[in-house]
Amino acid sequence: MAEKKEKLFEQFPPVSAAEWRAKVEADLKGAPFDKKLVWRTNEGFNVQPMYRMEDIEDFATTNSLPGEFPYLRGTRTDNDWKVRQEIIAETSEEANRIALDVLTKGVNSLGFHVQEPTADTLGTLLNGIDLAKVEVNFSCCVKKALPLAQALVAYVKECGCAESFNGSIDFNPFKKPLRKGVSFEASQLVNMACELLDAVKDVKGLRVLSVDSDMLSNAGSYIYQELGYALAWGADWMTLLTEAGRSATEVACRIKFNMGVSSNFFMELAKFRAARMMWAQVVAQYKPECECAPKMVAHATTSRFNQTLYDAHVNLLRSQTETMSAALAGVDSITVTPFDTPYKTPDEFSERIARNQQHLLKEESHLDKVIDPAGGSYYVETITVAIAKEAWKLFIDVEDKGGFLALCNAGEVQKAVRESAEKRHIDVARRKDILLGTNQYPNVNEMAADKIVNLQGAFSCSCHPEADACDCEAGLPTKRAASDFEALRLATEAASNRPKVFMLTIGNLAMRLARAQFSTNFFGCAGYEIIDNLGFESVEEGVDAALAKGADIVVLCSSDDEYAEYAPAAFKYLNGRAEFVVAGAPACMDDLKAQGINDYVHVRCNVLDTLRDFNNRLLKK
Repeated sequence: MAEKKEKLFEQFPPVSAAEWRAKVEADLKGAPFDKKLVWRTNEGFNVQPMYRMEDIEDFATTNSLPGEFPYLRGTRTDNDWKVRQEIIAETSEEANRIALDVLTKGVNSLGFHVQEPTADTLGTLLNGIDLAKVEVNFSCCVKKALPLAQALVAYVKECGCAESFNGSIDFNPFKKPLRKGVSFEASQLVNMACELLDAVKDVKGLRVLSVDSDMLSNAGSYIYQELGYALAWGADWMTLLTEAGRSATEVACRIKFNMGVSSNFFMELAKFRAARMMWAQVVAQYKPECECAPKMVAHATTSRFNQTLYDAHVNLLRSQTETMSAALAGVDSITVTPFDTPYKTPDEFSERIARNQQHLLKEESHLDKVIDPAGGSYYVETITVAIAKEAWKLFIDVEDKGGFLALCNAGEVQKAVRESAEKRHIDVARRKDILLGTNQYPNVNEMAADKIVNLQGAFSCSCHPEADACDCEAGLPTKRAASDFEALRLATEAASNRPKVFMLTIGNLAMRLARAQFSTNFFGCAGYEIIDNLGFESVEEGVDAALAKGADIVVLCSSDDEYAEYAPAAFKYLNGRAEFVVAGAPACMDDLKAQGINDYVHVRCNVLDTLRDFNNRLLKK
C-alpha cells in the first residue's frame, strides 16, 4: 500500500481574511485600518496592505498564457529583451564608429538621430552593421520621415536582409501639437502616413507609426494617463488609416509603442502587462486578418522626469528599478537613460554604466530567462486589473471626445498632463514624494554649477527629445521633478554669501537630536551651511555660540513642552541679529506667534516655498 504524503503546511489550519484583519486591527490599538494602512494611489484606486488568493479568483486575466491572446503575460515565449543605446554624435562617421564599438559590448539595438536622410548618410551610418542581427531605430523630423524610409528600404534591400530586418522610424506628427500646441490636420497626417506605409511595404519588420507616450511620462503624467493616452494614440492610427482604406493588419503591424517607465516599481510593471492586454483588445475590434496584429511592440525608456542634478549618482538607483520594472514586465527593448543626462551630453563612462545596468539584470540576475515572473502574484495581478480599468476609462473618454489627435489639437491632453505635473511638483515640494539627495538627505557640501554643460547643439537632429523642448503654455511641461529645488541650490551657489544655519539644541535629548536632524535635511535642500551641536545648558549660551559662528539662521531644537519657555527667551535674547526658527509645530505655536515668532519648520511645511522665502531674505547677489 502506497504511503500517503502530507501536503506542505497541512498541519496549519487555514486563516481567513477576516481573522487576519482582526489581528491587524488589534495591533493598531484603535487606529483606523483604512486610514493607516490603505494607500490611495495617484492612479485613482486604493491599494490594500495585504492580498490573498480570493482577491484574484474572479479575474479572467489569470487564465492567459505567455504568447497567447490577449498577451497580458507577454507576446513571446521568452523574455530576452533587446538592449538599446541611443547614439549621440555630430557626424555620421562618428555615429558609425560609436555604434560599431557598442555592438561589441552587449548592445543589440541602436537608436540614431538623422538630420539628412540621404543614401550616402545611411551608407556611412550603417557601414559594417549586420542588419539581420541588429535592430536599428531612427528618429528624424516629420517631413524627413518619407525620404528616410525610402533610403533605408533601398539600403536594406541592397544588403539582402529585407525579410530579417527589424527596426523602426519614429514618425510622430503628434509631436508638434503635444510639445508646442501647434495643430496638425488629420488629412495631412493620413496622407503622410499612407506614403510612408507604401514606402516600407517590402520590409515587414520596419515599424513607422509611433506612439511616443514617453513624452507624456517625462512631462509628469500619471501612469494611468500615459497608458490611457497611449491606447487612444494607437487607436487614432488604426481609425484614421483604416478609414483611408488601409487594412487593419497593415496598420497594426507598423505601430510601435515607445513608453516611459518611472520609479513606481510595481505600478510600472503592471502598466506594461495591462498595456499589452488592452492594446490586443483594441486592435481586435478592427478585425485584422493576421493573428500577430494585436501583439504590442513596446520599447521602454527610463525616466528623465525624476532625474536630478544634485547627487546625480542616485539616478542610477532610480533607473535600475525602472529597468527592472520594464524587464520583468516583458517589454521588447529598453533604453536606460544615462545618469548625467540632466546636466551634460552623456559621455562614454555614463553610457557604459547605462548599458551595464541591463547586463546586470540579464547576465547576473537572469531576468531574461523567466517569462512573466510576476504572474500569479496577488498584488501584481490586482493592480494590473486596477490600472487597466482606470486607463480604459480615460481611453473611452478620449474616444468619445473625437480621438487623441482632436484632443491634442484642442490642448486638452496637454492641459491634463500639466495639471498632473503640477500636483507632482507640489508633492515633491511638500516631500510627499521623495527625491533622495534633492528634497531629502541632501549632500549640503556638493556644488553643481560647474558641472552643467550647455546642451544646445549637442544633438545631431532637432527632433531629439532634449533638443526642441518647449515649455510654452500650450505644450507639455518640460520641468523635471527636481528642477525647482535645483534652482534654489544654484541660487545659493551663485550668491556672494552662503547662509549659515545654526542648530540651537537644548532640553530633551531625544527630541533635540531628532529635530536637529530634521532641520539639517530641511535647510540642506537649499544648500545652506549647517552647523550642528551636541547641546547647550541655556538659550543664551546657544545664541552666543550661534552669533560667534556668524549664523544667519538660528533653529531652536527642543521638545514641544519646553518650547513655551525656551522659544520666547531665545527669541528675545537673539533680538533680530539672525533669523529665528522653531523646529516643530508645538501646541503653543499661537502663543509664540503672538510674541513675534513666525518661522517654523515641520513635516507639514511646503519645503520649497519656505526655502524660497529664506532665499529672498538672505541671499546677496
